[in-house]
Amino acid sequence: MILISFLLIFIGASVQAREFSKVGTAGAQFLKIGVGARYVGMGEASVACVNDAYAMYWNPATLTQLPGSNLLFTNVDWIDDVQLNYVTFGKPLGDGSAFGISLTALTMGEMEITTVQEPEGTGETFTASDYALSLGYARKLTDRFSFGLSAKYVYERLSEERASGFAFDFGTLFYTGFNSLRLGMSISNLGPELKLDGPELDVGYHPDPDNTNYDEVNAKLAVENYDMPLTFRFGMAYDIPVSPNSQMTISLEAKHPNDNVQQVSFGSEYVWKDMVSLRGGYKFNYEEEGLALGGGLRFDMGKDVEMDINYAWVDFNRLQSVHRFSLGFLF
Repeated sequence: MILISFLLIFIGASVQAREFSKVGTAGAQFLKIGVGARYVGMGEASVACVNDAYAMYWNPATLTQLPGSNLLFTNVDWIDDVQLNYVTFGKPLGDGSAFGISLTALTMGEMEITTVQEPEGTGETFTASDYALSLGYARKLTDRFSFGLSAKYVYERLSEERASGFAFDFGTLFYTGFNSLRLGMSISNLGPELKLDGPELDVGYHPDPDNTNYDEVNAKLAVENYDMPLTFRFGMAYDIPVSPNSQMTISLEAKHPNDNVQQVSFGSEYVWKDMVSLRGGYKFNYEEEGLALGGGLRFDMGKDVEMDINYAWVDFNRLQSVHRFSLGFLF
């Protein structure tokens, strides 16, 4: 009943808020592409259920849930041949604390340059890429409450123009004491505005082209600052034993981005013998995304090392489906 009430309240609020959507008002959009096939397969309802180094993306407080060190990698086959790769490492430090580090890289192929005078292309090409490097730390303040934070350096390149800056993530995790019910909250990408700058913005201006007595004046194209994609998440997760060898996890999350309306995600995961996982989720009030499905396998490699392989598929409605593959080592 708690989960159903939570869902109905936020869906209602989201519908009412749709007219106030601010799509396109923030940059660094690559920071909003979800990572970790496990969590994407659960509809990204992840803020309260992360228990590995992907905490660096979803909620830094959940670094305290790491059972051991893990090294994780995700490849996202994004829209229109854009590729996003994410690698993260997390390690418990003892005394209820843990740290993590992550690197995000978004790349794409070359694109043809077009102009007003040459709309079919100039024969030249350009490319773009985005990167983020994050360091995080979390600590259990009590046996039921954890707090975490991370700092990230963000770098964007568009042809010869560059933008860079710092941002911060904060998160909490609280075990309610009612069976396994836990609540998670995070604020992601809190930081100052970014602004592109580079040599292609430098232009020459002639105040009077018909008068050769005037020299060309150096000028620079004006570029406006843009916000980081600030995102607030709040959610809950609950584990349900199904049999002595299996368990079901149900999660729910509400998300409020600074450049869109409120959104809600629901997810579930069935795990058998800690070896085989099946997942499903749905994202409400998203413009394109909706149904998400996934699964995973865990293998014992010996010498206290386990390998995780996970896959997630997300329906993008009018756009192509998006696939994510994750590989992880737990030791």
